[in-house]
Amino acid sequence: MYIMLVINILSMVAVISGVLLHSGRGGGLSDMFGGGGGAALGSTAAERNLNRITFVFALVWIFSLLSLSFLMVRY
Repeated sequence: MYIMLVINILSMVAVISGVLLHSGRGGGLSDMFGGGGGAALGSTAAERNLNRITFVFALVWIFSLLSLSFLMVRY
């Protein structure tokens, strides 16, 4: 149970970090690495990879949350 709790907390922090790195109305991650207004080719790839990584961490968080809820029923 403690291992799942650690996984849950780490994935929660990773999801929050991933969401905060996304570009809003401004540039976000793509402007941080020098993409001026979407002119750089790597900025779209960076955003796409960030989307995938955030999605995977969100899935890990959801599954760890479900497993913790099943583990807590036993106590």
